[in-house]
Amino acid sequence: MSRGPGRRPGSADTRGEILTAARRVFAEKGFDKATVRGIAREASVDPALVHHYFATKEGIFAAAMRLPLSPETILPELLEGPREEVGERLVRLLLRVTAAPETREPMVALLRSAMTNERAQGMFREFMTNALLFKVADRLGVPHLRIEAAFAQMFGVVMARYVLKLEPMASADPEELVALLAPTLQRYFTG
Repeated sequence: MSRGPGRRPGSADTRGEILTAARRVFAEKGFDKATVRGIAREASVDPALVHHYFATKEGIFAAAMRLPLSPETILPELLEGPREEVGERLVRLLLRVTAAPETREPMVALLRSAMTNERAQGMFREFMTNALLFKVADRLGVPHLRIEAAFAQMFGVVMARYVLKLEPMASADPEELVALLAPTLQRYFTG
């Protein structure tokens, strides 16, 4: 008798088992080569169950790496609204996400890991470029180099503010940072 799709009998934490399997698969194969089917196989569940819990490979990566946001939530926030305000939306989004320790700490942990671990670096790079940055660039019709330059600028802000804790950056008012950074980032998107 073959088991149909859905929850396995006897498992109280199927979602957690899928996340554990996803971490192993992402660590072994990287973001690009990992597949939902491979993660499901590793967790001994049907791929439909992985989709049920996480919708997309990007969603399971965000959950497995404990990222505070997934591309499904970030992309609409960045792309909906006037194009001439995308730089401001990007700065506000990053400052809002990094303001709370529960969302900042997983991001900073992943950034630190990416700086010291080649495998983590590859996964982070693949995820950021393919699941987020290049999608934004393509939707806005800007060269990939421009979106990477904007990301590099904001990466520097996060590092200075929360890892190195450089003053006055670390304690600067978010509105002051928006006023300072948004026009520069906007130039990457409009030219």
